[in-house]
Amino acid sequence: MTAEERPASPPLTERQEARRRRILHASAQLAGRGGFDAVQMREVADAARVALGTLYRYFPSKIHLLVATMQDQLQHMHTTLRKRPPAGDTSAERVAETLMRAFRALQREPQLADAMVRALTFADRSVSPEVDTVSRLTTAIILDSMGLEHPTPQQLSAVRVIEHTWHSALITWLSGRASIAQVKIDIETVCRLIDLTAPGGPVGESARGGPGGQAAPAAGEGRRAV
Repeated sequence: MTAEERPASPPLTERQEARRRRILHASAQLAGRGGFDAVQMREVADAARVALGTLYRYFPSKIHLLVATMQDQLQHMHTTLRKRPPAGDTSAERVAETLMRAFRALQREPQLADAMVRALTFADRSVSPEVDTVSRLTTAIILDSMGLEHPTPQQLSAVRVIEHTWHSALITWLSGRASIAQVKIDIETVCRLIDLTAPGGPVGESARGGPGGQAAPAAGEGRRAV
């Protein structure tokens, strides 16, 4: 069954939500200790105190489970950032600080980070809704750091490029091909796109029909929901 054919799931009851949280906690614990290969569905079921069949009703595969685990980690991060917003005089500085805080959190659990990134890499179309949720959460975290309620199409494009860079930097760091110091430089560099695409900035001004630019169509995109 494809993602498009999958029927919408009804809201979980309190008991079901508690069971789901146990499953995600068990997944994170196993991945944190042994990485991607350590997350075996039977072991997750045992650790979460659920039947194996029950686990598969919640998560059809290990990839679904690990992508959902990343979603859960991002939701926790989003809540933390709202309680302790990033410092910085500009949007670019605040976003860079936010993403580096996320990196430092992942640095504390590299096995878990590697398992979640592998799952995203291996995800096929059946996992599209879960992958899309991860992307929306990442976008929401960045937009919150920017303090934007209604980003322009140019700003959303900049956010997508920042997301791609963040993901690529995470992969190169996990593979040992980049240091945290190099990741910091890359993140700070790409975050400068935020200033360039801000209304009044070089790209934003051009998009509005400023000097040397053509008028852009009216923005039809608002903030994406978490």
